[in-house]
Amino acid sequence: MKVPWFRSKAAVSALGVTGSAGALVPASSSSTFMGFIRESFAGAWQRNVVVDNDRNLLAFSAVYACVTLISNDISKLRLKLMEQNDNGIWTEVLNSPAFLPVLRKPNHYQNRIQFLCSWIMSKLIHGNAYVLKQRDARQVVTALYVLDPRLVVPMVALDGSVFYQLSVDRISELELAATVPASEIIHDRMPALWHPLIGVSPIYACGSSATQGIRIQANSAAFFENMSRPSGVLTAPGVIQDATAERLKKAFEENFSGTGIGKLAVLGDGLKYEAMTIPAADAQLIEQLKWTVEDVARCFHVPLHMIGSANPTFANIGTLNQAYYTQTLQTLIESLEIAMDEGLALPPYYGIELDLDALLRMDMASRFATWGSAIGAGWMSPNEARGKENMEPVKGGQTPYLQQQNWSLEQLDKRTMPPTDPGIPGAVGAPGQGPPPAPAPGDSSAQDSEQATPEQLAIALISKFAEAAYAEN
Repeated sequence: MKVPWFRSKAAVSALGVTGSAGALVPASSSSTFMGFIRESFAGAWQRNVVVDNDRNLLAFSAVYACVTLISNDISKLRLKLMEQNDNGIWTEVLNSPAFLPVLRKPNHYQNRIQFLCSWIMSKLIHGNAYVLKQRDARQVVTALYVLDPRLVVPMVALDGSVFYQLSVDRISELELAATVPASEIIHDRMPALWHPLIGVSPIYACGSSATQGIRIQANSAAFFENMSRPSGVLTAPGVIQDATAERLKKAFEENFSGTGIGKLAVLGDGLKYEAMTIPAADAQLIEQLKWTVEDVARCFHVPLHMIGSANPTFANIGTLNQAYYTQTLQTLIESLEIAMDEGLALPPYYGIELDLDALLRMDMASRFATWGSAIGAGWMSPNEARGKENMEPVKGGQTPYLQQQNWSLEQLDKRTMPPTDPGIPGAVGAPGQGPPPAPAPGDSSAQDSEQATPEQLAIALISKFAEAAYAEN
């Protein structure tokens, strides 16, 4: 039994953990008034009309599409080890023997994509993802195993400590049943509606709709296997004996049901065949099936256009992906990142991030316009934009650039107007510096204010303000 990472914790046995923690009680929501019974309507359980189990519900295309879409989209995002510098900027760590190996190869039978896909699928289908840690002699996590949630039972001790009872799982190198402390399990869960240690899958909310969709499809399959002919009755205009009715029924079933469908029936004595099953059009079959798909997508928070059930409302793929990320994936992604940070016991300045560039990738025209605006605004260097496009840096491209005529408000505020003394080179009114200033009002040589031209009035105002500024300096 390969459990060396448990030795530094409480005593572990196949029966449980004893000691200061005291007796362990399984964490379960079955004690609540809701329980785990899922009814499509009140009293359905007593009438044996219950929701299918999770495995059967995955046979409904909408459930399968939502689960695989979300898990595949998150699994394609690369795990990055990030480090925060003194300026609060996060940069990727490219060399860390302690943490990077387990991010690149989580265990002996899964790569990164398969590992993340199993994690998210377990969380979506069962509401909980349990990941077992394997440590080396340094107590560094060297492998992560996604456990079958049906083989894990959360346990709570009398002092509130949390443990997990694990059944045999040989592919996870757990050869004997064991109870381990919470420090050895990464527990990522959906919203816990009744117990804080038990997440509830979206299938709980859409199970009735998925079951209805499966029933509709099964009924349609049986209908079309019967050559689209519904069941019916034989009627006669008069009274027939029971023996005659039984003989006619037996003859009709033997000759015109099963493989005999399609044969020509000759009915005498006024017998008439009447269909009993409601036609699909009258039962609004398509509308009902469409509603079940919409209800499943609503519970998984998946836009309908992502599973091919509706046309998108925007033509911009970047806008659609951003809405899909915010509505569907963001909580799952950030929960996974926090769980990895705590599970690997990263230092405070380290963190795990999923590379969202693989998801929120803009089209070529939008990318080039965005990089051009960022470079022109001076907050991104050309080499940074080239790196986003997987291009090598160029000499001189590591510095952001701005045009020379851009001045700060502080510099503009400190500007002074040139002096007005004609004897000072460059002053207003000096030779070569434009027309002389207009005479001051009231001067004997001044023209009447009503006769002054707009150009003369403007020059007079400029001269007045320039003299005031020069006097202050």
